[in-house]
This record gives sequence, C-alpha cells and structure tokens, in this order.
Amino acid sequence: MLHTTQTEWNGYKRLDFVCEDHPGCMIFPHTPLKPGNRWIWRAEFLGAFDSVDRDLLSKGWCLAYFKISDMYGCPQAVEWMESFRSLVVAEWDLCEKTVLEGFSRGGLYACNYAAAYPDRVSCLYLDAPVLDIRCWPGGYGDYPRWETEWEDCKRWYGLTEETAPTFDGNPLDKAAFLCEKGIPVVLVAGLADRALHYEENGEKLLQIYQRMGGKIKAILKEGCDHHPHSLEDPAPITAFIEEVTA
Repeated sequence: MLHTTQTEWNGYKRLDFVCEDHPGCMIFPHTPLKPGNRWIWRAEFLGAFDSVDRDLLSKGWCLAYFKISDMYGCPQAVEWMESFRSLVVAEWDLCEKTVLEGFSRGGLYACNYAAAYPDRVSCLYLDAPVLDIRCWPGGYGDYPRWETEWEDCKRWYGLTEETAPTFDGNPLDKAAFLCEKGIPVVLVAGLADRALHYEENGEKLLQIYQRMGGKIKAILKEGCDHHPHSLEDPAPITAFIEEVTA
C-alpha cells in the first residue's frame, strides 16, 4: 500500500509520496470531474506561474508533480516518469492519458516523455520551453553557457563536447513524430526572451506543426522576457486544453 502524507495546497487536498526514490504529489479538486478523472501533470516548478493549474483544479481536474529535477528530460528521467504515471493512474483511478506541462526546462521532460509514450499524453502545454539542450544549458550559438548545468546534462545524456553538436535526441528532433501521433500543443512564449530565444525553440516547433497540419495554438507575448510564464487570465490556455481532451 502506498504511504502518503496529507497536507494542503492552496486550499486543496495534497498527498505526498515517494516513487523511484523521488518525491511526488497529487493535488485533488473539491469535486472531481467525471467521468474520467482528468489530470494535468507539471513537469517542473510546481506552484510557479500556476494560473492554469489553479483554474483546472477549480473545474475538477487533478494536479500531479514528480520532482526529478536536474535530469533535463534524459532517458532515465523518462523511465521514472512512466513509473510515476503508472502508479498514480492505478492508485487514484485517473485517466490513462495526461496533459503534460513543460515550463522552461520542463519542456525537455514533457516532450521527451510524450515522444516515448505518445498514447499516454492527450495534450502538451509548453511555456517558454527548452526544446534543444544545445541552446540551454549548452550555450551554443548566441546563448550563454550554464556551466554546472551543462556538465550535469552531458553526464545524464552520455555526451561529450565532441558528440554534443550532432546530438539528435532533442524535443525539436521529435516534433514531427509528436505531430504525426496527433498530440495537440498549446505553446506560450515571450518574444523578448533573453534567456531562451523563442526563435530557436518554440518557433521551430510551431513551424513544424504548421507545416504538417498539426493542431497547435501559439500564444505569443510581445515584449515579454522568459518570466513571467503563462497568462494572468488562463482562459485561452485552459479552453484549448478542455477542447482537445473533451
């Protein structure tokens, strides 16, 4: 039997537990949405810029988080994510498919998991996402290198300075596959992002989806830097999520 610890999150019931030796939690609405027990899964930064999470909770969705930070969406992280998904679906009778949120570096987790398990993802919500580790934290091109993070990232992916430039396991390399599998995307990004250039990440994903006729909604914020994420009024994002998961 799964051992959980109950607390409260913004007035909602929260249960914390351990999966694969890493902390995870489930947050439950006051009145679950039936049928199906739909849920949204935050890949990173639980509680940050969470207007969409709080809006969906108010509408009966569950919210999940699994803390495997500093793994940059590597294959081992994806395996542990599937262990987490299997656990929470069985434990709380959740919908087999989830909506994955990828904020910033969380985009690596969300997209790589969706590419590995496309039948278990109903939608991707990507917000100023990292979609190429060479851009961040690698610092290729016009980007500053995040030295500590890049060393960790290379270790998790088994890369060297010699092999990194030709690495083809990034979310952008999998975008066409995600589109072919019919995974809809809502993309939110600031056009003045100095930490993670939209042109090298979100825009390339958008172009691939548009070229292939995939379902994607882009919400682009003029003059907005990497922060703040999301929207003060989450309605355009939640409406898209509700539409594609109805």
